[in-house]
Amino acid sequence: VQLQAFGGGLVQAGDSLRLSCVASGSIFSNYAMGWFRQAPGKQREFVAAISWNAGMIYYADSVKGRLTISRDNAKNTVYLQMDSLKSEDTAVYYCAARNRYWTTSDADYEYWGQGTQVTVSS
Repeated sequence: VQLQAFGGGLVQAGDSLRLSCVASGSIFSNYAMGWFRQAPGKQREFVAAISWNAGMIYYADSVKGRLTISRDNAKNTVYLQMDSLKSEDTAVYYCAARNRYWTTSDADYEYWGQGTQVTVSS
């Protein structure tokens, strides 16, 4: 499966953004999906994950209540709605797919998008 993420940008603290990740080349509903991020000088970290049918959703503690993951299998798309953005949310955001149960470990995901930059100014 090929993944393409977009929707990043430069915003101010407190603003919102919605990231999208479009999949192609395989049956999207076969995959659990995750969002990860990597800030400058830091390791890539887990943000959120969603099971194939959205029956299971999990968030990193740092984003709970502000970021919302969702998916539309008819559109082969997973979303990350980002509200009340903070400067510490500044990072490159990656979507990833896993042809098994979702996890929080980036090492478990087989397919990755190219990343989209989110910059939050304070």
